[in-house]
Amino acid sequence: MSGEKKIRVIELFAGVGGFRHGLEKANKDLFEVVWGNQWEPSRKAQDAFDCYSRNFSSGIHSNQDIGSVPDSVFQELAPDLVVGGFPCQDYSVARSLSGEKGIQGKKGVLFWEIERVLQNSHPKYVILENVDRLLKAPSSQRGRDFAIMLATFNNLDYNVEWRVINAADYGHAQRRRRVFIFAYKKDIAYNQEQKQFGLDEILYKNGFFAKAFPVLGTPYKNRINRLPCLSTDRVDLTENFKFEFHTTGVMRDGEILTVHTEPVEKSPTPLRDILLPEEVVDEKFYLTESMEEKFKYLRGSKKVERTTADGYKYMFSEGGMSPTDGLNLPGRTMLTSEGSVNRSTHIVEVNGRKRFLTPIECERLNGFADNWTAGMTDRMRYFCMGNALVVDLVERMGQELEKIEVHKDEDHEISQLAFSL
Repeated sequence: MSGEKKIRVIELFAGVGGFRHGLEKANKDLFEVVWGNQWEPSRKAQDAFDCYSRNFSSGIHSNQDIGSVPDSVFQELAPDLVVGGFPCQDYSVARSLSGEKGIQGKKGVLFWEIERVLQNSHPKYVILENVDRLLKAPSSQRGRDFAIMLATFNNLDYNVEWRVINAADYGHAQRRRRVFIFAYKKDIAYNQEQKQFGLDEILYKNGFFAKAFPVLGTPYKNRINRLPCLSTDRVDLTENFKFEFHTTGVMRDGEILTVHTEPVEKSPTPLRDILLPEEVVDEKFYLTESMEEKFKYLRGSKKVERTTADGYKYMFSEGGMSPTDGLNLPGRTMLTSEGSVNRSTHIVEVNGRKRFLTPIECERLNGFADNWTAGMTDRMRYFCMGNALVVDLVERMGQELEKIEVHKDEDHEISQLAFSL
């Protein structure tokens, strides 16, 4: 391939840099992160941003409220790819006081900032990550918020794929389910190539996610749903939307096909494989007798009478779980409360002693390099890993994007050479 190809990247809501780390693992020479933004509101200490800055030297590192960044910054950056993990919030859109025009929902909703970035920078590709409940939010009107997002992409001239991915299904060490969204401009070559395929072919075989994360060729329990034309009116969607999204889907020019797919599974990495040698584990990570008793209660089955603030009594019940996490299984989903005396915290037993996972082991659960978060307190290291994505999944997406963006240029050069001969 002639010349040095670069994919210019903007990373939004960067955290400790999971997207960037994954893309650089895929091809550090190809993906050039020119601007990364991380800002934690209402916090004096900016631990995640400091971690990001320690681990990456190139590009602009922005530590300011994304809402205060001028449009001109995004216009000048001219990215090819925008990536980011963002909060699951209320994306509803209301009518103005005159009742004529839609206005954006609550202030501070970060998806509207993503929309603003795209409006001003027009990247060819977008990859976003969120919790899988996004597809069913809000509980009072299932799927509405995701429909508003899809309509936003359609209005900005993007087609979209999405997939709920459990990292353990594809060989990794954590049973972490997240929805990933891949959007691409309608005027680029990749969209023209995809147009030759039916929507079902994209979902099962020829799409971005199908190639990076293969699935079986039939829907699970025949869970499949179609929508001929998604409304472009976000106010109308807010007020009237009714539709069920499944774990995999594609939207092309407003037409939607969504299916509950099953992965072509690869054996997961067991917890045993990510543990440090016991001789290097600090004594502070081992449980005391009182902690063991507390965890025995927390992880056991229980029925407890509770009383609400207004005096109503009810029975709270909870099923039991294993006293420790099996070393031959992948880890459970790590939460921001990891490392605390909490039911969701991982507890491993090695050589007859129970302990927490160390921060390094939590980094390994997400595919980060050892000591990626070194320099902050253990509590913050756990918190940051509970917020992070599985880097290895992004690496696969980066490899697939490289095939789309780079190899097509190689094919074009070969065909041009053949024509000249």
